[in-house]
This record gives sequence, structure tokens and C-alpha cells, in this order.
Amino acid sequence: MSSQGSLTGSLPPLVEPAAELSNEEVARYSRHLIIPDVGMDGQKRLKNAKVLVIGAGGLGSPTLLYLAAAGVGTIGIVEFDIVDESNLQRQVIHGQSDIGRPKAESARDSILEINPYVTVNLHDQRLEPEGAIELFSQYDLILDGTDNFATRYLVNDAAVLAHKPYVWGSIYRFEGQASVFWEDAPDGRGLNYRDLYPQAPPPGMVPSCAEGGVLGILCASIGSIMGTEAIKLICGIGEPLLGRLMVYDALDMTYRTIRIRKDPEGERVAGLIDYDDFCGVVSNEASDAAAGSTLTAVELKQKIDAGEKVAIIDVREPVEWDIVRIEGATLIPKGDILSGEGLAKVPQDRPTVLYCKTGIRSAEALAALKRAGFADATHLQGGVTAWANQVDKTLPVY
Repeated sequence: MSSQGSLTGSLPPLVEPAAELSNEEVARYSRHLIIPDVGMDGQKRLKNAKVLVIGAGGLGSPTLLYLAAAGVGTIGIVEFDIVDESNLQRQVIHGQSDIGRPKAESARDSILEINPYVTVNLHDQRLEPEGAIELFSQYDLILDGTDNFATRYLVNDAAVLAHKPYVWGSIYRFEGQASVFWEDAPDGRGLNYRDLYPQAPPPGMVPSCAEGGVLGILCASIGSIMGTEAIKLICGIGEPLLGRLMVYDALDMTYRTIRIRKDPEGERVAGLIDYDDFCGVVSNEASDAAAGSTLTAVELKQKIDAGEKVAIIDVREPVEWDIVRIEGATLIPKGDILSGEGLAKVPQDRPTVLYCKTGIRSAEALAALKRAGFADATHLQGGVTAWANQVDKTLPVY
């Protein structure tokens, strides 16, 4: 990243205008049509545009709703998940009656309720390297609202190889980021996500929203930026975020822009790879530590019922401990174990079982315990979520 200057200004419109707007469409989009920079020409371009949105979750929800309301003619949705009650705190495209439904179908129904003139294409599957380039080639613009690094790098590389621009956003707790990437930008500002983040962060360093949380309304702030950038690119108006990273802090209510420059040492994307392997869900050390040292929730329950003495250690954060915990556990956050501060609190007179929310953080903590000489330490597969689903169904799941 750099603060030095770069080329600025509007880019050429991304799509040609549609032939016409119906009288009903003129009435619907009238507040757009009287904006000189949009007008009939811009609205016809929106009508003719094909936009693919990856994810119908926190960022996808407001983005999809406003792109539909704005009159984007064809919207594709890549989404394989189903609606869960925990989604409703921020994923406003879904409602209470949608719990248990495929998110893609729920999102489609909400879009058509807002604007029946939109064509919605459902791609109800996980985005995979196989077929990603072909899928992207069917659209003018890609919007990435996913929450994991493996998919972000896949979106980037597929967009580069399909020669498509894409809008990217990310959120975590009270902070959000957004930018535009387009390797083949016609004005020479060619950049891609790898120029901003050449390598994925080490596994476990950046928690997901599921582990770290997110302020629900933050999704609206970043999603609206993503939708705005999409409209600007389609119509060829304004200054796009290409070459700039927008950083938003909701607590301080500040926006700042950081210039991004081309990585001179970056290798050109030549093909798609194994992105789970590239990013890693857990580190190699954690994976090695967990091999042969993992208990299922049922196995841990059997040990407890048999009267075996085990030290159950919760490696989550105190706020998560307040939500739900396994009875008899002791809280020693993962950070304290990794720093060494918490090692003295781990009993040495009995086997240790670590757990977190889903089993990722506990595997990292397990590697640290093994290094410290706790040879008989294990961790709980699936974490407290598995315990609540398989053993004690009275416990809440978050």
C-alpha cells in the first residue's frame, strides 16, 4: 500500500445501454432519471447489466437489495448455505419465516418483492475453482461479500482470468473495508486483491465473524459502499475505489482512504489453485497436533460419565464464556496459552481436553500445549457447538 498519487477519474461505462425503458420503469426509477449523471442513459445501462454477487450473507444482503432496487437487470447469486436464526441479526434480506430455507432462494424472493423487473439467477453451490472462470464470464461485474480468505483469493484469481472487475468488502466487529479490483482496467490502474494482500494471514490470526463477531448494522455501511461502486462502474460515473482502500471505523465514525499500488514483485495469476491449502484452515503444526489427539463430543461425555478425571479447558474469549460453556470447564483464552501466561493454570495431574467454538482455535492451542510438554492433551472436535448439538441440547448455540 502507498499514499502516493495515481491515475484518477471515471472509467468508461461497463455495459452498453438497453434499448428502452418501459413507462412503468420510468416511473419506478424517476429519482435516478432526474440525476444528470445517471439519467435515461445510466438507467438503461443498469437495466442491461449482469452482476454476480458471491454470498447472500451480511454484505450480500444489503448489496443485493439495493442493486435490485436500483434496477440492475440481471443479478446472479452464489450461495450454498441455509438461513439460520443467528443470521437475522445482520442478514436483512432474510426473515423469520426463511429459517431453514436455502439463502439463495430466500434472497431471490426478497429481490423480486422489491423489483419484479429483475432477472435473478441462482447458483446454489459453493464457489469452487472448477467452473469459476466460466461462471464469471457470464457477468459484467462481480461483487465479493464472503468472509473467508480462501474464497476471496479464488474470486480474485477467477476475476483476473475472466478479465472482469470486482468490488470487494470485508467486515469485522466495528470495522469494515472496501475496494475495487480490476487487473485489466482500461486506464492503466490494473490492480488485484493480491496487490493489497499478497499472502493470506497465518491461520487463526484473523478470526472470522462467526468467531469474533460483527456489529449487524456495519453490514449496511460496507454493503452500501459496494453497491455504490457497482453502480458507478456500470454507468461510468464518479471516482471508483480502484487503487484505493476505504477503511471505516464505526466506533470512531471515521472513513479513511489508503492508496494501493501495484506490487512490483507480484506474480501474474496464471491459473486457479487449491485455495484451502493456500490459506490453511489451521496451521500445519495445529493439524499435526490434532492428529490422534482429538475427541468427539460423545467420547468426551463417555469419559466424564465413566468417572475419568480430565481437565476441560475453554480457550475462547470471556464474552463467549458468558454465552455458553461446558459444565466443569476452566477458562484460559487461547492468547494466554500461546503467550505462555496461561500454561501455569493448566493442571498437570490429569489429561487435558481443550475446546473452543468449533475446534479451530483449540487445535492451535493444543499445538502450544504439546510444545510445552503436555503430551496427553487432546481437543474437542467441533467445539462447544458440537457439545450443544450432540450432548447437551439445552445449551444455546451462537
